[in-house]
Amino acid sequence: MSGFALHPEALSDLDEIWEFIARDNLDAADRVLREIYEAFQSLANFPHRGHFRPDLTSHPLRFHIVRNFLIAYVPDEKPLLVLAVLHGRRNPRVLAALLRERE
Repeated sequence: MSGFALHPEALSDLDEIWEFIARDNLDAADRVLREIYEAFQSLANFPHRGHFRPDLTSHPLRFHIVRNFLIAYVPDEKPLLVLAVLHGRRNPRVLAALLRERE
């Protein structure tokens, strides 16, 4: 058992990330996704390790960064629920709107 579950939109986020990176480098795309999945597993083991982002949501979500990507997850769900994997340089208002759609 993996200890985490992906919101359907989070799975789409991962597909988009892989496709974007793979246009230039397949190995790099695989490596980035592997690092993100390793982070999911680590967060499943230590779910309160992430930080809050009150600028993005008032819900009890936590956030963790892997490279340039922001993982948004629900720490108290069993299994841990990953809501989104988004590029961290997006406008905070856009990030907040995307999260609202998924909560």
